[in-house]
Amino acid sequence: MELNWSLKEIYTSFDSEEFKDDVEKLTKTIEDIKFWTEKVIGNNENLVSKLEEYINYFTSFTELANKLSIYINLSLSVNTKDKDALKYSDIIENKLTSIVEPSTKLQRWISKIEDIDGVIKKSDLLKEHEFVLNSLVESSKYLLSDKEETILASMKNTGSNAWLKLKDNLISTLKVDIDKDGENKELPLTVVLNMVYDKEEKIRKKAYEAEIKSYSKVEDGVAAALNGIKGEVLTVCDLRGYKSPLEQTILESRMDEESLNSMISAMKESLPIFRKYLRRKGEMLGHKNGLPFYDLYAPINNADMKFSYEDATKFVEKNFRTFSDNLADFAKKAIYNSWIDVKPKSGKVGGAFCENLHFIGESRFLLNYGNSFGDVVTLAHELGHGFHGECLKNETILNSDYPMPIAETASTFCETIIKKAAINEATEEEALSILETEISDCTQVIVDIYSRFLFEKAFFEARKESALSVDEIKELMLNAQREAYGDGLDPNYLHPYMWTWKPHYYYADSNFYNFPYAFGLLFAKGLYAEYIRRGKSFSKDYEKLLSITGKNKIADVTKVMGIDIHDKEFWKNSLKSVQDDIERFIELSYK
Repeated sequence: MELNWSLKEIYTSFDSEEFKDDVEKLTKTIEDIKFWTEKVIGNNENLVSKLEEYINYFTSFTELANKLSIYINLSLSVNTKDKDALKYSDIIENKLTSIVEPSTKLQRWISKIEDIDGVIKKSDLLKEHEFVLNSLVESSKYLLSDKEETILASMKNTGSNAWLKLKDNLISTLKVDIDKDGENKELPLTVVLNMVYDKEEKIRKKAYEAEIKSYSKVEDGVAAALNGIKGEVLTVCDLRGYKSPLEQTILESRMDEESLNSMISAMKESLPIFRKYLRRKGEMLGHKNGLPFYDLYAPINNADMKFSYEDATKFVEKNFRTFSDNLADFAKKAIYNSWIDVKPKSGKVGGAFCENLHFIGESRFLLNYGNSFGDVVTLAHELGHGFHGECLKNETILNSDYPMPIAETASTFCETIIKKAAINEATEEEALSILETEISDCTQVIVDIYSRFLFEKAFFEARKESALSVDEIKELMLNAQREAYGDGLDPNYLHPYMWTWKPHYYYADSNFYNFPYAFGLLFAKGLYAEYIRRGKSFSKDYEKLLSITGKNKIADVTKVMGIDIHDKEFWKNSLKSVQDDIERFIELSYK
């Protein structure tokens, strides 16, 4: 079983003829679009054929641009110092800025077409892309002039894109000085982060203290990156006429403020029960002042929950099959066709992600696998993202781009399958451990995500006035953790540097990439309850749900399953299942 992913299905190398030809092809495609744009926007004759040509041009362009960009980004994710990838990253980014002016002109032209709905009805191709065209019309109100849009796109390459690369380089190459087995060692940050699951408290605490200390090597550079990126976001939001980056994110997420507020309100009301769990876990581990941050993921008993990667893949495939053969077959295909980069290594970025390669109908998955049950859950989570892409592969690429909140639904649903299965197969001691892992993960997605939401809101507010110092950023993070976790955590052991390595804060085009995780968890909990009620017949409707996420607003997607996301009761009912688990865990913990 190969532990490194294969990218040869995209390109064999940066020196390959195919890669170089596609770089040139991208230039030609953009030039063709520019030339065509000037021909069509002068009048509104032959609207049906013009809009069909628009769909065809931008389908080809998007597939080609994605293929090149994804190959570069995947190469960099396993080696942030890859010179060829860094060079071509700049080259492609510069080329892509030149599509901005014609696409802006076209969007403005499309937005002014009278009775566009009537035009769309005259063509099967246009009807298939009705949502895409109407979204262009809706978002056109936030467009700047053609020249301004081009300038902004060009400046991003030396602004937020450059800051992101700096941050990735600083964090991926950061070495942590730590005493391990009586020797002073320099370990990659990703390896030290995995120590939070260790059985021994002294190792968890030592890893936490060494990790915190290590950030002093890079904190100034990472803070500069965060200030630079968020400063750019505020400037661009203001220029476009958004009230705030949060408003922009809500609109781009195909969500609305009412549904977000309903969810956040339900989350806030649930915080006391999560704090009760955290205090109880702290007591079980011998702490009297709440749970120290370094013990958030600590095992609560001696259950041996180690999984080799091979065992993890077998476990995931077997239990996915209880839900559907389609899901299990997809996982098997990903595992045995070198779609997954498994182990931590120097130069590799931290965390885990899935990249769906719509242009070839495949996916690639990055893990930093460390043999814990949490790593099995992460594998299932990322495969869930990939299965979402699998369900969309028969849609056109323009109809396959789903918004952030719905993006975490399939992944969380797959997590739930694995956790429930693990509990059923486990001994009593293991079952308690798995139940605690499930609650711990939910605590991250509700409580910690809420703290990240508070931090990002506070950072944006402060950044309006000026850039923030490292100490100011750390204090904002601590304040957010205090507000979210309350007395559940030991106030002497919080984490002031959580903003450094969490990648989501550094996506200039995806701000507030925190609440989507809560949305995904709670929506998936509601879906799982429906699955338990209906049984295996549910899987077909579930796959249909995933297949339409690229061409509908979220409220319309959820209605397919009879769910109203504006209703606070839906969110409270989803949280109720987590609260029941916490009460059960606390009861079992005293036995």
